[in-house]
Amino acid sequence: MARVSSRGDIVETSGELPTVGGAAPRFALRKADLSPATLADYAGVRLVLNIFPSIDTPTCAKSVRQFNERAAAMPNTKVLCISADLPFALGRFCGAEGIENVETASVYRSPEFGRDYGVYMAEGRLGGLLARAIVVIDENGKVIHTELVPEIAQEPDYDAAVAAL
Repeated sequence: MARVSSRGDIVETSGELPTVGGAAPRFALRKADLSPATLADYAGVRLVLNIFPSIDTPTCAKSVRQFNERAAAMPNTKVLCISADLPFALGRFCGAEGIENVETASVYRSPEFGRDYGVYMAEGRLGGLLARAIVVIDENGKVIHTELVPEIAQEPDYDAAVAAL
């Protein structure tokens, strides 16, 4: 298990992030329109998983905006923003913000995602949500970069994620 903090309170995650150099765990999530989003759907492209607790928090919203700005300049790359929010909330946010360069996905029907990626927080104020993390996957499904953000309210290292590509 890894540890992160939420306003100073230590929270353990369900495990560790996938190993750099290893195969990315498969997943089956739901996009804003309720269509499926699976790892296989992104075969042949590089994939940035922007994982966070909830779109309704300032830092999470900012991460989606930041990756939306950067995504257009990342060739052969998709950014998938993943949270426990319902697909409708993710779609509403992106529509209101004019977010068009990233995709969103919900784990509401796939609790195994949080466990498989080691980001599920079972306890604490944010119990049941996902820890903030970045996982970058190459076009062959291999993990090439990971970051578990140590403090939930802290932004991820966008530059490191982009540099990994």
